[in-house]
Amino acid sequence: MMYAIGVDLGGTKTAAGVVSGAGKVLFSETIPTLNRGGGAAILDATAALVSGLISRAAAAGITVDRVGAGSAGVIDASRGVVVSATDAILGWAGTDLTAGLASRLGLPPSSVRAVNDVHAHALGEAWTGSAAGTASSLLVAFGTGVGGSFVLAGTPVLGHRHVGGHVGHVASPYAYHNGAALPCVCGHTGHVEAISSGPAILESFRRFGGPPQVRDTRAVFSLAHDGDAAAIKAIGIGAGAAGQAVGGLANILDPAVVVVSGGLADAGDLWWRPMERALRAELLAPLADVPVLRAALGNTAAIVGAGKLVLKPC
Repeated sequence: MMYAIGVDLGGTKTAAGVVSGAGKVLFSETIPTLNRGGGAAILDATAALVSGLISRAAAAGITVDRVGAGSAGVIDASRGVVVSATDAILGWAGTDLTAGLASRLGLPPSSVRAVNDVHAHALGEAWTGSAAGTASSLLVAFGTGVGGSFVLAGTPVLGHRHVGGHVGHVASPYAYHNGAALPCVCGHTGHVEAISSGPAILESFRRFGGPPQVRDTRAVFSLAHDGDAAAIKAIGIGAGAAGQAVGGLANILDPAVVVVSGGLADAGDLWWRPMERALRAELLAPLADVPVLRAALGNTAAIVGAGKLVLKPC
């Protein structure tokens, strides 16, 4: 059986694991991402993480000589270069991700591949998760941000300029307050991420009169469970915006299944029910019975998907 290292490189943490040819994570480790250290420092730390896992695998009699990475940012998968990135990782844009890892690990460049982290997440779910065995799947993740990926015949659709899947940056009629479009982190206004992400739900809660001492979205959910009106309204609007956006995408792409993931999807029925209700209200009649599934692989999804990049070339 073949094995690979799958890397999930995010803005706050980097996780990696040894992935088998059957899509199982044998063991994994996590380190903080050096998100203020610049590209070279991040590559150094990631290579050290991967090298440790290769050694650990060798001790178990497993040879690993290929690495797949799912990374935050817009990734040119054909060249393995970070085209652009937000300030969540300073100095990441322009980094030659695959060549940098390959040289540090002493591997041939062809043994290292990379895509955006949400594409890796979707690929993992399509391989061994909720969408396993389907010809196509639409995954949308709702958490600190909003991202998505359409996997067709085992391959994530990346787009001509590598920005495919930026679900958070479509217009939403929910993303308004007192007639004004809400600002989005991308610099534009009125986008779905501006109303449906975790931080956006916290901001909505404050706009609806929630006390400023509530500092995170988890606390908003706790208050909603206790019956707080502002919290219930903020979550309901955010979930409605999320569902409408996913339903609209399903109308365009006609996937075999829809998979919804991320921290908000894991928050329970308080978010899931209004999200799915809004999603299904948006669907065209032939799509009425499309399965809408929770992601199954949790924190290992992007590791599994990144591993698949090099275990079974897309």
